[in-house]
Amino acid sequence: MRIVLLGAPGSGKGTQAKLLEDKYQLPQISTGDMLREAVAAGTALGRQAKAAMDAGQLVSDDIVLGIIQERITRPDARNGFILDGFPRNLQQAEALDALLTGLGRPLHLALLVSVDVDALIQRLVGRRTCLSCGQMYNVFYAPPHMHGRCDECGGRLRHRSDDNEETIGNRLRVYESQTLPVLDYYQRQEKLRTVQGVGAVADVFRAIVRIVDRIKASTRTETRRNDAIRAAIAKHKATRKKSGKQTGAAAAKTVKKKATAKVKAVKPSAARKPAVAKQAVTRKKAAATAKQATVGKKASTGAASARKSAAAGGKTAVKKKLVVKKATKKTTAARRPAGKKARVIKSKSLPRKKPAAKKPVKKKKTVGRKR
Repeated sequence: MRIVLLGAPGSGKGTQAKLLEDKYQLPQISTGDMLREAVAAGTALGRQAKAAMDAGQLVSDDIVLGIIQERITRPDARNGFILDGFPRNLQQAEALDALLTGLGRPLHLALLVSVDVDALIQRLVGRRTCLSCGQMYNVFYAPPHMHGRCDECGGRLRHRSDDNEETIGNRLRVYESQTLPVLDYYQRQEKLRTVQGVGAVADVFRAIVRIVDRIKASTRTETRRNDAIRAAIAKHKATRKKSGKQTGAAAAKTVKKKATAKVKAVKPSAARKPAVAKQAVTRKKAAATAKQATVGKKASTGAASARKSAAAGGKTAVKKKLVVKKATKKTTAARRPAGKKARVIKSKSLPRKKPAAKKPVKKKKTVGRKR
């Protein structure tokens, strides 16, 4: 869970941040503490922050965001964090969103601890802070067991010089003018939740836990859905890769590789030129030898073909003569029957004349001669 705690000075958000840290094992990140830590460690950002503070100026948002980025990328903030004291205005809220989105770790919850003005003044005036461990007390409704000493470590308690009614009034007016736009900003993102900070600390904490648990459950559901989507996309990409289809950067990379290979093939290196020339001469010699062998083979093949053609020609002539003789005989034999048939047909076709009736020959009476 990545949480931003919002609230006016003295609303008790620092106390609730420590309780949330213990319950959910999330680091509490306070911009004031981080600045002091960076200055003490002498880091580059710490030196820049110290120069601004020594000059009596406010530490720039860029320095604060750089320190926040360095802190939330540590291993203990892998599962989330509780950011206390930042953002204080709309520009800081927008810059924080841009930073977390760029890291792929957007906010889940902006939690407002709401307290009325009179209660805030009483809290701030009676507030005491341990110089050793940072534990906070209030002399009106949560005093320490020993006056001026911390119950946790025995350290000395401090009353801040700016915890007076005049200063507190000014701070509350600045908070209203700068922080209300931040509340509207998170309200539009549907990330803002409000809990009443009036009452016992335990009661306020229970109300906060109920809100955090609901957001945490919905976040798990969203995370599972996003994981399923990412798994489906990865599976689709693997399938396309197996089928040989490439898109986007992969396709451009493949085209670039092919182009590079072509250039290398067209322009061989100087070290390979002699070897390439030698291979070319060897290929030419081999081609000439193969050509001579082919010419000789063609010549021998042509002579053999001629002989075969001559022999085939003789055989063909003999066959032609036999065919002519057979054809002549057949023609002669065919003609004879044709003539007879023609005559028969002719005789059959013409009408026959009846023979003329012969006149009876009268026999002459002969007178026989007597002998």
